Amino acid sequence: MLPFAQRRMVGPYIFFDRMGPRQIAPGLPREADVRPHQHIGLSTITYLFDGEIMHRDSLGSEQAVRPGKVNWMTAGRGITHSERFEKLRAQGGVLDGI
Repeated sequence: MLPFAQRRMVGPYIFFDRMGPRQIAPGLPREADVRPHQHIGLSTITYLFDGEIMHRDSLGSEQAVRPGKVNWMTAGRGITHSERFEKLRAQGGVLDGI
């Protein structure tokens, strides 16, 4: 597991998560959304190949992350953000990204 006492810094990429590809039917439950949560002292990047995610944060930023676009959030001393699947909930479609 990282970090641990002998290795506190592991480089620029600690987590690399793949979302999809997955076909989402209309009516996706709200429980699938990534509800507001904190990050402190790191950066997150969201990049989509397909679909749309709505990013909102405690700085007042609101961005629809779409295919080929990047959401890069640097937390610094702390930020709270959420990622919601509003368009997929309403219309359905494919979600695919990192």
